[in-house]
Amino acid sequence: MTSKTDRKKAVQLFKALSHSTRLLIVQKLLEGEKCVNDIRDLFDVSQPNISQHLNILKFSGIVDFLQEGNLRCYFLKNPERIKKIIQAIK
Repeated sequence: MTSKTDRKKAVQLFKALSHSTRLLIVQKLLEGEKCVNDIRDLFDVSQPNISQHLNILKFSGIVDFLQEGNLRCYFLKNPERIKKIIQAIK
């Protein structure tokens, strides 16, 4: 991480993972792609709240999604990288 841009990206990634809900979402996505309703069912929060967390993860470059009609399913963009980061912080 030599450039300022690389450092900013790293900070953004760690900020996104620093919230317990987002960290659990990422851990569940390590198991495979999940749709918004599947993710919402893991928590006792509203669907808009889960969507906010997913948007932060997407903006941080951690997740992306596929959409078919009204169904939006999320997946990790680089699961091996995320596994290494989670293992490093355990």
